[in-house]
Amino acid sequence: MSDNCNASEIGGHEYRNYIRHDAITDDGLNHFREAYPGEDITKKDLFYYVYGILHSEDYRTRYANNLRKELPRIPRVASAEDFWHFSRAGKELGNMHVDFDKCDMYPSELRFKYPEMAASNPEKFYRVEKMKFAGKRQEPDKTMIIYNEYITISGIPLEAYNYILNGKTAIGWVMDGQRVKTDKASGIRNDPNDWAVETIGNPRYPLDLLLRVINISLETTRIVNSLPPLRLFYADATSRSVP
Repeated sequence: MSDNCNASEIGGHEYRNYIRHDAITDDGLNHFREAYPGEDITKKDLFYYVYGILHSEDYRTRYANNLRKELPRIPRVASAEDFWHFSRAGKELGNMHVDFDKCDMYPSELRFKYPEMAASNPEKFYRVEKMKFAGKRQEPDKTMIIYNEYITISGIPLEAYNYILNGKTAIGWVMDGQRVKTDKASGIRNDPNDWAVETIGNPRYPLDLLLRVINISLETTRIVNSLPPLRLFYADATSRSVP
């Protein structure tokens, strides 16, 4: 929300006379308040509503052509009950996606080879080069991920792969991001193990991240599946073609 402050400590630095502006305008808020008289809707409620709507499969399907060409347009849903359902879901999703490092890890079965190495040489034991699925390359077993030569993760529900981000599963993004690779153009080598040890101070961070994202993927799928059908407010121009 909008704040006017003379000074504030942010990240150890002092910022004076900063002003934070809302991304949601007063007109935008009133547009939704007019649809649901008597409801105490704040800009934060509306922000979460937008996040919830953007996860709706009905919304993505109905406006697929528009979303390919322009910025998303957010409709008003038919009832206050549906509005609050999307807003509560958006808040739950937003908190989980922003604070992903604080989420619980999925209780997958971890198979350890030489588990004593976890205590004696954790940097070697948890070092990741490139994760891969078990099974054949043409027929991968996505219920099992081979993390490295010492660690295998099994019991991964296939529903976890229903959470898609920019055309790739969230799990797939972790598997691709948490691997050692060298940029061909610059020659710069990216090693997530360095980040885990030197910055996070936890050599098993890539493994923990994967387990958290498995859990987040399942929870996201559960919330998305609980969203109501996209029934639009009758006064919206977009509702004319909606049964």
